[in-house]
Amino acid sequence: MSFASTTHSAHLSREQIAQFEIEVNAIRDSVMKDLGQADVDHIRNMIRICRASEIGGRALLHFGVGPLSWVAGVLALASAKILDNMEIGHNVMHGQYDWTGDPSLNSQKFEWDIACDGEQWRHSHNVMHHTHTNILGKDRDLGYSLLRMTDAQKWKPRHWFQPIANLLLAAGFQYGVGSHDLEMGRYKHGAMPKEEFKGRLDRFVGKVKKQWFKDYLLFPALALWSAPRVLAGNFLANLIRNLWTYVIIFCGHFTEGVAIYREEDCRNETKGDWYLRQLSGSSNLTGGRLFHIMSGHLSHQIEHHLFPDMPAHRYAEIAPQMQALCKKYGLFYNTGSLFKQYLTVMKRILTYTLPPRKVAG
Repeated sequence: MSFASTTHSAHLSREQIAQFEIEVNAIRDSVMKDLGQADVDHIRNMIRICRASEIGGRALLHFGVGPLSWVAGVLALASAKILDNMEIGHNVMHGQYDWTGDPSLNSQKFEWDIACDGEQWRHSHNVMHHTHTNILGKDRDLGYSLLRMTDAQKWKPRHWFQPIANLLLAAGFQYGVGSHDLEMGRYKHGAMPKEEFKGRLDRFVGKVKKQWFKDYLLFPALALWSAPRVLAGNFLANLIRNLWTYVIIFCGHFTEGVAIYREEDCRNETKGDWYLRQLSGSSNLTGGRLFHIMSGHLSHQIEHHLFPDMPAHRYAEIAPQMQALCKKYGLFYNTGSLFKQYLTVMKRILTYTLPPRKVAG
């Protein structure tokens, strides 16, 4: 990961950046002025599919017989949880459907089936991450305060265990995301009052308890003699969802070629500069329509970082326009297959596991 001064946008003049801003705005406006019934139909369709998949999955776990019905139940429930997390919850809570006036699609009231409190996520993600994308010391998504992802981060002995930490983060990804708004670093260094930290912690723990009660107590208890089958199925469905969301999100943020910024790089930043930062700090994934839906269209992470409040299913139609615009301005449009992009993520994690080399002389 390089600092902004070495990225492909360094060759642009202030006039070119201003013109780039105008052209990106035009792409955004072409979609936002065209929002309508088709967009509402899409998200309501996704909600119906999600609910049907959850009902089917839980029914198979509760009443099915044999291993095949159990596997089918786990996959159906995991699919529902992925849809709820990625295509529905993430996008609704970004305000992508606030324009509909539908209370069930209100970004400030929506709550999802995940151990991350919606209100805390809206602050840590919508405000902090999307405002300060890839700014070292401001964006806590950068390594999730656990992993060293750039040589600008000080190496510590605990980083020897970074591959193990990465595996644990992947397995419990919903808790990694949920703990973001605790800002434990600020509390640890005395920058957050104890009362405020306790309030945040209580809210986080309260949401975790609700999820555990539902998946690991209520539904197993309702299954009576099938309780072990349901308990194991719920656990595995959550694990599959965690691993999938981890892979998609890491491939959108930590691949080879993304830029890291310092706070001083972003002073007096114009909207055009902000667009360039979102572009250089993101990467896309190639795939078909089902893949894009199951990723919450975060397979178009570049477009999402540029237009977080645009209905995500519209990203696919503007991605070719953004790619052409990048080519016009000589900008790097980072995209590739899931396998290719994740290999570069793992390469980065392993690279920064090691302490920096000492320069002789």
